[in-house]
Amino acid sequence: MVQDLKKTPLYQHYVDVGAKIVEFGGWAMPVQFSSIKEEHNAVRQNAGLFDVSHMGEILIEGEQAKELAQYVLSNDVNLLTDKKAQYTALCNENGGVIDDLVIYKLNDNQYLLVVNAANTDKDFEWINNHKNNFNAEVKNVSKEYGQLAIQGPNARNIVQENTDTDVSELSMFEFLKDVNVFGKNVILSQSGYTGEDGFEIYCNIDDVVDIWNAILKYDVTPCGLGARDTLRLEAGLPLHGQDLTEDITPYEGGIAFAAKPLIEEDFIGKSVLKEQKENGAPRRSIGLKIVEKGIPRTDYAILDLDGNEIGKVTSGTQSPLSGESIGLGIIQRDKFEMGKEVLIQIRKRQVKAQIVKKNQIKK
Repeated sequence: MVQDLKKTPLYQHYVDVGAKIVEFGGWAMPVQFSSIKEEHNAVRQNAGLFDVSHMGEILIEGEQAKELAQYVLSNDVNLLTDKKAQYTALCNENGGVIDDLVIYKLNDNQYLLVVNAANTDKDFEWINNHKNNFNAEVKNVSKEYGQLAIQGPNARNIVQENTDTDVSELSMFEFLKDVNVFGKNVILSQSGYTGEDGFEIYCNIDDVVDIWNAILKYDVTPCGLGARDTLRLEAGLPLHGQDLTEDITPYEGGIAFAAKPLIEEDFIGKSVLKEQKENGAPRRSIGLKIVEKGIPRTDYAILDLDGNEIGKVTSGTQSPLSGESIGLGIIQRDKFEMGKEVLIQIRKRQVKAQIVKKNQIKK
């Protein structure tokens, strides 16, 4: 029942405009406002706006906040600055991805982790359980933050019109603290989950509605989870719980750049990831384009042309951009070859597909 789900400050707005609302990670969220195709194409061609206030925020602070962050995360925290964020992973002892996330260095003793909504409590507990050897505190501050994402080729122009700060040169994962945007004090991050230019705005939870309304005064399309999923799939971006799981390592899941097992500092899962970096992981992530009629879905088997199972689909959809059926999958490493033809078991049929680059945005 909707009344039992968590709600962002924009929930009543969803209801008022007739958005289709679904349960997602324990939250009542809009899957679409108009149509997935319309929202998807608006982001590709102009600008779209997403409410992502359901995402979790975890604060690590204290004298050894950096050391604790380094110990629980797979990337190199030393590379962070107070203007440069980082995509990283929370891994278990076997190198499996408990969650993928973005970390922001607020200052030398404060690090903000932005985690997936469904994993917030689990991530908080995991980090908290590993803090004993560090002089640092871990706080779940999700209720304090709202988050909006404006994405698309016109997003930067709209943001620039509404701030006195120059954002023209901000590149991926660069961010600004305490910047006034749309009349509110926010963290402005050049990041997103669509494959387009754009920004994620972290604000006080009480400012979400005002910023949303201010952005929608422009030619911006409100977008739901449906378009968010098709956009990220076209861009080859993984979704935790499907393309990344606690049984899939960063090297298997296609986010090897988020793992730095050769650094001096120890971190959870380092030995497994070091072995995979040096000798290769047993599996690898692939992009898929379906050659025949059919849409690949999560957990559908991937077969070689002799009918032997070599992997599985992790995500799939029909691309609103090209009309083609596309997907992501994970297969045995020795079975990979770019352009290779494989079979997808779609119900009782075996449908031909091709291994392609994961980013399938055609511009």
